[in-house]
Amino acid sequence: MQVLKTLFRERRTFQQILTISSPFLTQKTPIFLFFCTEKSSDDNNITIQQGTNPEQEELHKSSLSWRVERLCKGEPVFSAFQSWMGEGLPIQRADIFHAINRLRKLKMNKRALEVMEWVIREKPYRPKELDYSYLLEFTTKLHGVSQGEILFTRVPSEFQNDLLYNNLVMACLDKGKISLSFAYMKKMRELGHPISPLVFNRLIILHSSPGRRKTIPRILVQMKADKVSPHVSTYNILLKMEADQHSIDGLVKVFGEMKRANVEPNEITYCILATAHAVARLYAVCEAYVEAIEKSKTGDNWSTLDVLLILYGYLGKEKELERILGAIKELPHVRYKSYVLAIEAFGRIGKVDRAEELWIELKSSKTLKSPEQYNSIISVYCRHGLIDKAKELFNEMERNEIKANAITFRHLALGFLKAGMFKKALKTLSLAMNHISSTTVKRSTPWLETTLLMVESFADNGDLENAEKLFEELKEARYSKYTFVYNALIKAYVKAKVYDPDLLKEMILGGARPDSETYSLIKLSEQFQV
Repeated sequence: MQVLKTLFRERRTFQQILTISSPFLTQKTPIFLFFCTEKSSDDNNITIQQGTNPEQEELHKSSLSWRVERLCKGEPVFSAFQSWMGEGLPIQRADIFHAINRLRKLKMNKRALEVMEWVIREKPYRPKELDYSYLLEFTTKLHGVSQGEILFTRVPSEFQNDLLYNNLVMACLDKGKISLSFAYMKKMRELGHPISPLVFNRLIILHSSPGRRKTIPRILVQMKADKVSPHVSTYNILLKMEADQHSIDGLVKVFGEMKRANVEPNEITYCILATAHAVARLYAVCEAYVEAIEKSKTGDNWSTLDVLLILYGYLGKEKELERILGAIKELPHVRYKSYVLAIEAFGRIGKVDRAEELWIELKSSKTLKSPEQYNSIISVYCRHGLIDKAKELFNEMERNEIKANAITFRHLALGFLKAGMFKKALKTLSLAMNHISSTTVKRSTPWLETTLLMVESFADNGDLENAEKLFEELKEARYSKYTFVYNALIKAYVKAKVYDPDLLKEMILGGARPDSETYSLIKLSEQFQV
C-alpha cells in the first residue's frame, strides 16, 4: 500500500480532474471551462497546481532544479551537477525528485531523462524504485514502449515491483497500446501486484469517445474484480463525461454512486457539478454547489478561483465576483486568462463598464499577442449590441497584426444581429464558417451559448431558415437536450408562422423535457396549420 501511495503522490500528471477554461482562450480547450494545470502532451489529464509565493520562488532559484532548467541547449546536465557539488553541496534524493517534477511540469522530458540516466550511472545515492520508475517514464516518452520494456528487464529484480509495473502500464496507455497494457495488467495479477486506480482512470479516458463509451462499464466491473477502490479522480472523470454530454440525469446518477461508495467529493467535484448546473440554467442547484466549492477549496488555487469567476458570472453576483477577483490579484502572478474570464463574467451580468476597466488593466499589464485576449472584450460588446466598440477592437487587432479567428467573427455576427444589421450579420457569420475550428471548440459551452443567442435573434425576426441552420450545431453538440434551447427554435417557428406537427416529438426523442413554455409555444404554432 505504501508503494501505491507513493505512486499517487509522485505521478500527479495522471490524476484525472476537470478544468474550466474558455474557448475564447484557446482552440484546444475541453468543453465549457475546465480548470487545468499540469497536462501531459497527449491527453487531457489535469491536476491542480498551487500558486507560488515570492519566498517559494527564491527557494526554487537556489535549488539544483533551477540550475538544470537554465542549462543552454546542448549543454550536458553534468555541468549543473558539477557546479552544485563544486560549492560543497551534496546531491540528495529530494533534490533530484524536485528537479524531475519541475522538468515534467515544464515538459522538458529530454532533460529529465538525462538527469535520471546520470543518477543511475553515477549513483550519488543508492537508487530505489522511484528512481527507476522515473527513468522508465522518460525513456518511454522519448524512445517508445519497446525501449521501456527493454529497460524494465534490466532494472534490478528487487525493484521490479508494483510501482514499476504500474508505470509501465501507464506508459503503454499513454502511447495508445491498450492490448499491451492489458497483457501487463494480467501479469500483475499473476504476480499479486496491486493495480493503481490511475491505470483505470486512463483506460476510462481512452474509452470516453461516444463510439467507445459502452466499454466503460466493463472497465469499472474489472476495477471492482481487481479490488481497486475508485479514487475521487475516477468519479471526477465520469462526472466530466456526463457534463460534456449535457446529461444532468447522468451527472446526478454518477454523483449518487460516488456517495454510496463513500468517496469524499473534493473541490474539483463540486466545480464540475456547479458548472454543469449553471450551463443547464439550474441556478438554485448551482448556487448550492458553489457554496460547497467555497467550503472545500484549499489554499489559493488559481484554477478554482477562475472557476468561481465563471460561476458567479452565471449567478449574477457582482459582489462575489469582485471578491474572487481581489483574491486572484493577490496571487504572486496573475495570468491573462484570469483577466479574460473576469471580463467575460462581468459582461455576462451586464457590467460593461467594469469589463472595460479590466480590459484596460489587462492591456497595461500584459503583452497582447493572441485573438483570445481580444475576443473576451469583443464578446462583451457584441452580447450587448455595442457593435461600434467591437469593430474598433477588431480594427485594433488588424493594426497589431493579430489574426482574428472563427470565434471573433462569430461574436461579431452576434453583435450585428443585436444591432439589427442582419445583412452584415449573415456576411460575418459566413466568414466565421470559413474558418477552421476544432470539434472541441465547437462543443464548448461559451461557443454554444453564443450560437444560442444568435438562434434567439433569428427567432425574434422570424428567420426560421437561419435559426434552423444554427440549431443543427447545437443538436450535434447535444446542447439541445436543454429545454430552453429547443424553446428558442420553437419561437422561430411561431414568429415565422410555420407549424411542424413533429417538432414536439423530435424534442422529446432528442432528450429535452417540454415545460409549460414549450406547450404554450406549440399551442401558438398550431394556429398556423394548413
